Amino acid sequence: MRRALQALVFFPRGGSAQVVHHLARALPAAGWGTRIVAGSLGGPGDPGHARSFFGPDADLVAVPYDDAVRAPDPMRASPPMHPSFEDRPGAPDRVAASLGADVAEHMASEWGRILAAPGVLDGVEVAHLHHLTPIHEAMARVSPGLPVVTHIHGTELLMLDEADAGASWPHTEEWRARMRRWAGASTAVLASSAPAAADAERLLGLDTGRVRVVPNGVDLRLFAERRAAPAERAALLRRWLCDEPRGWSPAHPVPGGVAYTPEQIAPLLDPRAVTVLYVGRFTAVKRAALLVRAHARAREQLGHPLPLVVAGGAAGEWEGEHPADAAARSPWGHEVFLAGWRAQSELAEVLACSDVMAVPSVAERFGQVYVEAMAMGVPVIACDAGAPPTFVEDDPASPERCGWLVPPDDEGALAQALVEVARDPAERALRGGNGPPRARARFSIEGVARTVADVYAAAASA
Repeated sequence: MRRALQALVFFPRGGSAQVVHHLARALPAAGWGTRIVAGSLGGPGDPGHARSFFGPDADLVAVPYDDAVRAPDPMRASPPMHPSFEDRPGAPDRVAASLGADVAEHMASEWGRILAAPGVLDGVEVAHLHHLTPIHEAMARVSPGLPVVTHIHGTELLMLDEADAGASWPHTEEWRARMRRWAGASTAVLASSAPAAADAERLLGLDTGRVRVVPNGVDLRLFAERRAAPAERAALLRRWLCDEPRGWSPAHPVPGGVAYTPEQIAPLLDPRAVTVLYVGRFTAVKRAALLVRAHARAREQLGHPLPLVVAGGAAGEWEGEHPADAAARSPWGHEVFLAGWRAQSELAEVLACSDVMAVPSVAERFGQVYVEAMAMGVPVIACDAGAPPTFVEDDPASPERCGWLVPPDDEGALAQALVEVARDPAERALRGGNGPPRARARFSIEGVARTVADVYAAAASA
């Protein structure tokens, strides 16, 4: 078994951690074992705890951030808190482009120490580095001859896009230069979609065709096509929202800060209800609050419940308007339910209890949750922007249609799509039924792992 190192500076909380996890489990069948180096936050069972996330059998080097988040300056702790590509006031992980050369050097030095620790690089033939971070600088110092496969996930590109749009961070150009240098020095560069690859080449100064498109894979054993019976739906929703709540709001920013009584979840259990699911972090590009406002407009036109279950958002993390605040202002806010951050296995459970998944993200470089929903037979509503149009077919004349695409930031169009979904069960069933074969053909994690294994082999031989 050949060995690769997958390194992720962040603690598990987003799509890149899921990519690392899926690949680590699937690559051995393609001839490559994986050692994971990743950030970690919290204790066993917490969503950011690396061992709990990656599993007891993972070959894992966890980098704890618990002391850093309590330090006077988390970015100067040992080990330091990771930098962010998102600018959230008051967050311990400050946006990278606001950090000066001294902090960047401290992070590179600390990660050099982590990578140079006994056993971390033993037997490693390829370093698979996720995102563009100071791990690149550290790896170049510790093992300059080790081939590097850089995996672009999109948030770093969003930071550069925001800078180009006028964000005034003091050290943007220094970080742009670093990120370009790290990408340019990589043996291979991967992105999850053709739009993401084009953006990476544009923003990082890479030659056209330099970035290879490798989609994120889906575990089709977990996300297998199925619909939950009414009794199963009722039991899961009572457990998630009443018995074991994890919802939260700005006023109560801890898991379980928002909980519901059995009487309050009655709209979800109404036999006429069409249940909409949102899954994702509460970052600005996801537009969760926009969905809540569109939900109110759609509900005005319907004569039956249209409950919206909002799953996601690491406790205390949000940008812009929080969906709880949008729900508080909505006349139909009593049909909006905050379910909190959930493990991926739990996501499969709630997808089976949903009629449609709607995530109106305006800058999705891939969109793992759309493919997972499609794999389970749940039609999706996405924006006609970024990567989703490359795999969500919404042409009403196409026999392969599997979802709806709406213009970005068009609240009215999003509301109308929700109305169409709610009023036409036959169309929901048709589009939902077209999802699983498309997901199996294009996004099986086993097929993706074979492609990544080929990239590793080529990088190692180069």
